Amino acid sequence: MGERSLRRLLIIGASSVTKAAARDPDNAGAWLAGMLARKPRMLVTVAMANKMARTVWALTVHGGSYRAPAAAV
Repeated sequence: MGERSLRRLLIIGASSVTKAAARDPDNAGAWLAGMLARKPRMLVTVAMANKMARTVWALTVHGGSYRAPAAAV
């Protein structure tokens, strides 16, 4: 459940990411492109918001800073 406004912001951010990935699947990450190929976009949006929330929680609990994954060549 969680805080309503935070949940809304996570969904809005994830919606933006999935919309951009749906428009240009070549620039999407492997996880996101695979999910969009198999699942409805709104379900992928909620899954992306959940993934973002878990990342933020882990960084907060462990006191780390976010490092974007290196692009595969």
